[in-house]
Amino acid sequence: MKEQRSLFGEILDWMLAPLLLLWPMSVVLTWLVAQGIANKPFDRQLGEMARVLSQQVTVQDAGGGTLPSASFALPASAAELLHTDETDTLYYQVLGLDGQYLSGDRALPMPNDEERAAPGVVRYRDDEINREPVRIAYVRIGLPASAAGAAPAGVEPPIVQVAETLGKRSRLATEIIKGVMLPQFVILPLAVLLVWLALARGIAPLNELQQRIRRRESHDLSPIDERDAPEEVSPLVRAINDLLARLDRSIGAQKHFLADAAHQLKTPLAGLRTQAELAQREIDAGQRDPQALKKSLQQIARSSQRAARMVNQLLAMARAEDASQALQRQPVNLARLAAEAVHDFVPRALEKRIDLGYEGPDTAYAARRGAAGLSVSGQPVLLRELIRNLVDNALQYTPEGGTVTVRAVDDPFGQVVVVQVEDSGPGIPAGERDKVFQPFYRSLGTNVDGSGLGLAIVREIAQQHGAEITLEDANLRHRPGLNDQGGAAFGPGARFTVRFPVEPTARPAAGPTTETGPLTDGNTSGNTDEAHPT
Repeated sequence: MKEQRSLFGEILDWMLAPLLLLWPMSVVLTWLVAQGIANKPFDRQLGEMARVLSQQVTVQDAGGGTLPSASFALPASAAELLHTDETDTLYYQVLGLDGQYLSGDRALPMPNDEERAAPGVVRYRDDEINREPVRIAYVRIGLPASAAGAAPAGVEPPIVQVAETLGKRSRLATEIIKGVMLPQFVILPLAVLLVWLALARGIAPLNELQQRIRRRESHDLSPIDERDAPEEVSPLVRAINDLLARLDRSIGAQKHFLADAAHQLKTPLAGLRTQAELAQREIDAGQRDPQALKKSLQQIARSSQRAARMVNQLLAMARAEDASQALQRQPVNLARLAAEAVHDFVPRALEKRIDLGYEGPDTAYAARRGAAGLSVSGQPVLLRELIRNLVDNALQYTPEGGTVTVRAVDDPFGQVVVVQVEDSGPGIPAGERDKVFQPFYRSLGTNVDGSGLGLAIVREIAQQHGAEITLEDANLRHRPGLNDQGGAAFGPGARFTVRFPVEPTARPAAGPTTETGPLTDGNTSGNTDEAHPT
């Protein structure tokens, strides 16, 4: 199970992690800066000592072609100065020409200069004396003109070195670090606390937004005011408002649907109750007329059939609107479904003397024997419901002696599979062709018993399968060879065309096209009905 993330904790981590990472880096940098600060005053003092001692060195030309000589005389005051420091130990060394020892401590190492400084310039270096680190200031002494001419080339000039241990420097650097770092130990927890408080204050509007949403009534789907939310949260608020608007529309549609369904169910249920009470009164009155009782029972049967049909339509509508049904897809042979629908509705067509035919690649029987048909990816139960509703709707409104034709047509370009159902009924006016797909819509003047849900179910299933449905006049009166058989008054008719997209996969080849007239066998089951406006 994935652990739930805390926005507060994640932001706090991203803010404190760099702070805690930079703090040790700050300690190191402070130490280095403190060392430099501590060295400067003591280096200046040490260099001044070396310069003073260098002034006590004299170089004289002995004459007669002999080498110049260097001498060093340390005044008593200068000697006392070298031993007045109680914390650190001072060392000095004076070397004459060519490294000749003149005075001081012999343990001081000679400098190893890659680039020799000019005479009189004080330089500094770190070294060790008796395994103890020291800071050394040294200066080379320039030869006077008279002695420089007598000195051979390559002779080292006199050098004065003054060394000091690092006790005072370390103490000063430590004091500087303490002065800088100790406040940081106080500031760092305070900074963490301030970051915590600032972050808590920053996300407070989110908590307020959460409380406002929690305080809402379950039926309150009004949009949330974006001005009460931070700018960064506005996209989330807009998305929630969009969801609330869609949910409001969905709930409104469901309420309207339930109200219409309840209204539609009242009629057959009221008929059942009325006829049952009438039959009971006749029995209580001592009437034994079989015809009257038979008539009442027939009315009860018709009312119960209407109620059962309505319930079946409501269940079909709920199944069509179920999003989980749309996910359970598999290859479906539309030609076989169309042929099966025609076969199932044959008894009803024979009862009304309607010419019910199928045009497409093979009948349902041939498809069961392995003949290839027109296939799409879809939900078999829903697609069967779509075709049955179209056929049932056509049979409902086609007069006796009329024709109803079901077709399964292949697209020569392989882009769509087409299912058509056309009839020779009164047709649907152009102004009502969009309305007939609405639940419970029925045009005035129709005497056909129906619930007004069939075409709404057809549209819902078509939308779930990405199909396009169109409605137009069939104009069967203009087809050659069609006559008004049985005295039927042929109208413009209606042609429902559903175009299903074909996925870019291998599709089976269509079998030979056949056309059947009225079939003579099969059982009617699960009939549905729809308003077919006149």
